[in-house]
Amino acid sequence: MLFRQVTHDDLGCASYLVGDQHAGVSAVVDPRFEIDVYLDLARYMGVRIEHILETHNHADHVSGHGRLALATGARIHVHRLAAPDYEHEPLDDGWELELGDVLVRALHTPGHRPEHTAFALVDRARGDEPWAVLSGDSLFVGDIARPDLAVDRVEGARGIFHSLRDRLLTLPDSCEVWPGHLGGSMCGGPGMDLKVSSTIGYERAHNPLLREPDEERFIERSLATLGPQPPNFQAIVALNRGPLLGAGVEATPLTPRQVELKTGEGALVVDVRTDQQFDEAHVPGAVCITALSAGFGSRLAWIADREQEIVLIGRDDDDALYAAKLATAVGIRRLAGFLHGGMTSWREERRPVAKIERLAVGELDAHPAAAGDGGLQILDVRELGEWAAGHIPGSVHMPYHDIDAIPDGIDPARPVAVLCASGQRAAVAASLLARFGAERVVHVVDGGVGTWARAGGVLEGSSS
Repeated sequence: MLFRQVTHDDLGCASYLVGDQHAGVSAVVDPRFEIDVYLDLARYMGVRIEHILETHNHADHVSGHGRLALATGARIHVHRLAAPDYEHEPLDDGWELELGDVLVRALHTPGHRPEHTAFALVDRARGDEPWAVLSGDSLFVGDIARPDLAVDRVEGARGIFHSLRDRLLTLPDSCEVWPGHLGGSMCGGPGMDLKVSSTIGYERAHNPLLREPDEERFIERSLATLGPQPPNFQAIVALNRGPLLGAGVEATPLTPRQVELKTGEGALVVDVRTDQQFDEAHVPGAVCITALSAGFGSRLAWIADREQEIVLIGRDDDDALYAAKLATAVGIRRLAGFLHGGMTSWREERRPVAKIERLAVGELDAHPAAAGDGGLQILDVRELGEWAAGHIPGSVHMPYHDIDAIPDGIDPARPVAVLCASGQRAAVAASLLARFGAERVVHVVDGGVGTWARAGGVLEGSSS
């Protein structure tokens, strides 16, 4: 039996190549937009990709089913409730696909979306019981899928409860669980693990929501930890349901002069270097979203207007081209280009640069503005649940992805310190404040609110 997991670490997505090497046939489940990895694996293993299986219409990333079908001639299979606008073979609960000695069996598991389907895998050369289930966006390692991306969230949570109880938990305890997402994805809750797999038995014993037998309490608990919905999720679903998307987006190299012209025409300049490099010197008005740590695509999708042109700036061309691929994966396709030669080319022409002050969280009280008239303003850019659990007294709250102007309660003429939990979201927010006209922005680094509390700082909130 052939089985390989392929992860997209920026988005926390997982896809799979399954098949029978002796029979020379395989299928890809939930392909990502960049398909080279599947073609390389299939060639290396000596198998043909003849089938493409989708667990559902994805809401957080653009599927590669169109590109893979065009590249291989494979047939696309998805539950009939997905109702896509491309040629496909609809499947129902109990549908089976033979790949040599490998049997793939569809388990309709609605809740995350009405069409959601998990796939049980049987290796008939070894036994008749499923040895694994590709659980898609139903059961994760340590958590479950969010229920609010296609239907009323209570209805979705109720659907997930029955899909888990009536379908997945009837599988053998030894059955391996290989999910469609890992920790860091926005399609699950805070309990999602970075571990790539688990078993039905382990999740039954240790997954908190699977241990909740009461349906109403399950619904209440699953909704209590919901984070913000993935940005542009409806547009991404539309792309994934629509006509097959085969072409990527070419990012064109631009000289500094052309970047300046694009900026004047309203393009959003996104600096994908590290936040430290950005703070030290960046193109005025640029937004800092590093592509060198997970979550670039989701953060870009929150900040960018899908109809606005995007200009990317990296340390070099490779950085920018990598970021362009990550942008395409979340449906951001209006890429005006990238700064050829990276930020170095901008500096070589002695063009103006902007800077952002950096301050370690432990030095907040020592900042010169802290003792001045009115004190140092603090903007907390974490999510609402994090804020409610405990925040620095007197701070203003606004999640970083909701900043589209200077937030109410912040005086742009006074120094403002921006912090989160680690400094990464604060980097994006600090650059946005500067872009919208704040005169003196301070990026709080080396930790955040939790670091402040552990050092003895006072918090207020429901759990402080």
